[in-house]
Amino acid sequence: QVRLVESGGGLVQAGGSLRLSCVASGMLFSMSPMGWYRRAPGKQRELVARITKNSSTNYADSVKGRFTISRDNAKNTHYLQMNSLKPEDTAVYYCNAQRWPTNDDYWGQGTQVTVSS
Repeated sequence: QVRLVESGGGLVQAGGSLRLSCVASGMLFSMSPMGWYRRAPGKQRELVARITKNSSTNYADSVKGRFTISRDNAKNTHYLQMNSLKPEDTAVYYCNAQRWPTNDDYWGQGTQVTVSS
């Protein structure tokens, strides 16, 4: 059974930083693309960043240059380092896994990030 557990959300002032973590179990982590999505109040869920098994990355335009996604296969964990946070980054952030080899999507429970102005 795949399980994704996020941590690291919280309240931060604009310009501050947070690091989100997602620990995966029940899957072959090193072969699976991983990602972070977010849902802001009144908006649809959107892709924030994604990382392939080979650590190739892509980002939403709104976070390029501020956020960094990374993975540690030895710890079955991937991360989202968020710098220069803005109030518009306020959202619930969700960890995503596309489990190898079927590419089925799995989701974490979500972690709240709130950026005050």
